[in-house]
Amino acid sequence: MDLGFTDAAAVVVGGGRGMGLAAAQCLADDGARVAVIGRTRSMLDEAAADLARRGSPDALGIVADIRDEQQVERVFAELGERWQGELNVLINTVGPAVMGTVEELSDEQWRSAVDDGVLGMVHCVRSALPLLRQAEWARIVNLSAHSTQRQSVILPAYTAAKAMVTSISKNLSLLLAKDEILVNVVSPGSIASEALVGWADSIGVDGTDPYALMSAIDEHFGHPAHLPRAGLPEEIGPVIAFLASRRNSYMTGANVNVDGGSDFV
Repeated sequence: MDLGFTDAAAVVVGGGRGMGLAAAQCLADDGARVAVIGRTRSMLDEAAADLARRGSPDALGIVADIRDEQQVERVFAELGERWQGELNVLINTVGPAVMGTVEELSDEQWRSAVDDGVLGMVHCVRSALPLLRQAEWARIVNLSAHSTQRQSVILPAYTAAKAMVTSISKNLSLLLAKDEILVNVVSPGSIASEALVGWADSIGVDGTDPYALMSAIDEHFGHPAHLPRAGLPEEIGPVIAFLASRRNSYMTGANVNVDGGSDFV
């Protein structure tokens, strides 16, 4: 399907790996100019080369710490000059890697969850908005999580941060409706991300086996899906891409679960 990304300018924050990279690849396949932002130069260079091979003109990787607002402002100012002052798509996929119960987590871990998972997204949205408003069409997609709807006692900080992302996104959809900038959220379920695979490996489970991974998730988190396996990043990318595309012309303020089946409401 032609999603209407040809020559569109897109930024994927956290696009060097996992679900962010999967989304960036979908945009590149459809002809978008894609910049991926992250912290690891080697990973970003590899991602940019892949996006260019897929057909993304001017694909590039940008190293930045999105917790630092000045760095973020500088990145988007440079992209504005490079792309003649316009930006069509902003996708935020960064999430805090914080695990522990409420009584176990330190104040610093709580602050880290908010800084990594919420303030970074807010910094990117603020810096991107002038460019998004100048574009012929614009979309924002933020990544939340299924744990905001099904709690786990060892993920309170992560879940709280993702709940804030969902709430802020809903608010943005209201704020930006007059500008016809559509804002939506994708809430993945148990996806074989680098962090989740690493966790499984640490407890002696083959995290690369999606069936074994789902069994471990069921045992340790109590979050089984209706399907008997964990999802893959490449199964999230197309959903993000649709919401970020011109094909999505009337969906805004939505929270889309991609979870392998659940009892979410």
